[in-house]
Amino acid sequence: MGKRTYEDALGFQTKAVHTGNDVDRETGAIRRPIVMANSYELPYDPTDMNWSSAGEKPLYTRNGGANQNYLQEKLRSLEGGDDCVVLASGVAALSGLFFTLLTSGDHAVFSNITYIAVYRLLNELLPGKYGVGTTIVDTSDLEAVRAAIRPNTKLIHIETPGNPTTQISDIAAIAQLAHDRGILLSVDNTFASPYSQRPLELGADLVVESLTKYINGHGDAMGGAVIGPKALIDRIRADAMVNLGGAISPFNAWLIMRGAVTLPLRMREHNNNALAVARFLEDQKGVRFVAYPGLESHRGHETAKRQMINGFGGVLAFGLNADHETHNRFVAALRIITSAVSLGHDESLIVFLGEKDERQYLYPEEFHGGFFRLSVGIEDARDLIGDLSRALDAVGLK
Repeated sequence: MGKRTYEDALGFQTKAVHTGNDVDRETGAIRRPIVMANSYELPYDPTDMNWSSAGEKPLYTRNGGANQNYLQEKLRSLEGGDDCVVLASGVAALSGLFFTLLTSGDHAVFSNITYIAVYRLLNELLPGKYGVGTTIVDTSDLEAVRAAIRPNTKLIHIETPGNPTTQISDIAAIAQLAHDRGILLSVDNTFASPYSQRPLELGADLVVESLTKYINGHGDAMGGAVIGPKALIDRIRADAMVNLGGAISPFNAWLIMRGAVTLPLRMREHNNNALAVARFLEDQKGVRFVAYPGLESHRGHETAKRQMINGFGGVLAFGLNADHETHNRFVAALRIITSAVSLGHDESLIVFLGEKDERQYLYPEEFHGGFFRLSVGIEDARDLIGDLSRALDAVGLK
């Protein structure tokens, strides 16, 4: 880890297939096996080893295992970073990053539109338990970000597109603002994946991925990753994985490694399907609003066009011209799209976010009447549109 290889010059799809994989030396298998060991052979003289570190050679699975190392190499290459640490979940990656980089008396700025765990970590837990000051900011507004910076600001954390409203923040502009003041910028890239957006290439210091979502892509494994400079990743690896114990299981690392191979193929379908579904919904009189970065009507569309490559992701938000109960009846009428949390699965998932969402005060006004977050899967777009159309008809909104 921490070094470039010839594979970094290959195309994204080739790297998705080959990086991190090799012929197994013992069996000759052309897929690396699952190594379920929790302990590895020590060197001849182990007395000089740092038992709390994570070295190149596996020692103990909490310090890093074989399958984790293979996956880290693949993700490092796909994101265009120097090093990567893979952890047990996306939240483990986020909390590990914050725990490592922020100490009592520091200040952090973070996006008003973020995953719920980030909101609780930075708005409640770190300030309340550890004395870290934080400020919630509309990071789509560069001047608001600038105004929020304090002399003790150590980190700006943004999520773009933001969960659940798909808010877009300008990564390159915020990176320049942060670096001019000696501040680190971390970007949660889960909604886009490295196929559609590469924050490190836009100037971010660290990128976070919930591997549970698009990179795994099959809804059957959990994991998280932080990618960036080796010096920072070494710190996060030691604190979050070795000392806090946020290690990923070998089986989950193997599953995600398998899923990542088809990431570019799946993302093309997610991106194309989401744009088709968003355009359909935008034309329906029973739909109150649609928020998707690929639509010209999205307030962050021009920024998204500059920084998102190969498409705009597979998640959109929309609301109906209807009351609370009608939103629930609409979901009940769907036959292909499943009512469930998470995103990035092969199948389409929808969740109704009602008026009691604790972050509603941070959302734009059109979201206040309750809305849906729709993760568009890789089914035929025609079938998804037909499902949505029948559900609209069933609740009298066609």
